[in-house]
Amino acid sequence: MAETVRGQELLIPTPECRCNGTPPTPEQTEGPYYKPCTPYKTNFRNDVGTGTPMVLSGRVVGLDGKPVGGTLLDFWQVGDEGVYDEEGFTLRGHQFADTAGNWRLETVLPAVYPGRTRHVHVKVQPPGGAVLTTMLYFPGERRNRLDRHFRPECLMNVRETAEGWEGSFTFVLPV
Repeated sequence: MAETVRGQELLIPTPECRCNGTPPTPEQTEGPYYKPCTPYKTNFRNDVGTGTPMVLSGRVVGLDGKPVGGTLLDFWQVGDEGVYDEEGFTLRGHQFADTAGNWRLETVLPAVYPGRTRHVHVKVQPPGGAVLTTMLYFPGERRNRLDRHFRPECLMNVRETAEGWEGSFTFVLPV
């Protein structure tokens, strides 16, 4: 995959290939707005009265492509106003992947805010394993190329529907 900046094509280094050819999901900063001890929650829409509905879903697999059931996923994001809740747990919560490694979060489309492109934060921890902190990004966002944290390997598959947005992503863990 290549990106163009100021008319120059920048090539992204080929990632190290493992087993089925898919490298692990890259580690990223958690940023200043992470809060531990989030409530179990698979629906963030009840947290906010506004915002474009979005459903995120996907799988958690190991390098061999096999599902990693029981994986903890802890999500946090901004809403349509572009502000993190620092007092409570609005647009914050955790869940567990089912035995087939599947997960699903009902939420709202996060806003773009100064210095950042549209994204969702997540910590992913397989049973008894290390925590992966990363972010999920939206393809086609003009600000992707301007965001110093943006990683193309963390782009979701996204589509707009009559009900809102749908995004999917498979986390690949080195287990």
